[in-house]
Formats: sequence, structure tokens, C-alpha cells
Amino acid sequence: MRVAATAKYIRRSTRKTRLVTQAIVGRPVGEAAAILQFMPQGAARDVARVLKSAAANAENNHHLAPDDLVVAEARADEGPTIKRWQPRAQGRAFPIHKPMTHITVVVESKEA
Repeated sequence: MRVAATAKYIRRSTRKTRLVTQAIVGRPVGEAAAILQFMPQGAARDVARVLKSAAANAENNHHLAPDDLVVAEARADEGPTIKRWQPRAQGRAFPIHKPMTHITVVVESKEA
């Protein structure tokens, strides 16, 4: 059985978050959490929160053993971009793009 958790509108670049999500796919949940704990990237904290939520969903809602869970899929999808303008010299305006990302982690039981 596959169980998912999603965090939407995280103010972080999708490209940087994908580097973190690719590191945990196919690993047991405990090992993936340990990897995320020691990663230097800032997105690792956000992905770890979603991983913890997916494991809790599997345990509480579907009565799956947390030791038997494996990360089946981890995605970082592009969310909306906040667009702002920075004033510059001589009346010019400089665009500022603040990207957002949607993080999804899917866990499944090893037997599946």
C-alpha cells in the first residue's frame, strides 16, 4: 500500500529541493531520515518533515509497521512564483522572482 504526504507552497527553489529528494528514493524510512538529518542543504529539513508525516500517515491511518516502510517516490514540483520589483538607478526596475515548491513523499511497505 502506498501512502503519501505533501507540503505545498514551500518558499524554496524547486531545483535545489530536487537534489535532496533524489537522495532518499528507494531507501528505508529510518535510513532516509538519517541521511536528511546530516545533509547540509536547507531543503533537507523541509523534506524530512514531509517524510516524517508520510510515515505517520502510514502508521496511524493504514496500520503499517514503521520499520517496514520504504520511500517509493519523492518529488519536488514547481509551485507558483511570487514576482516583485526592486528599484534600481535612474528609474529602472529589477525583477525579483521568489519561487515556491510542492514536496511530495510516497512511502510503501516492503512487502508491496
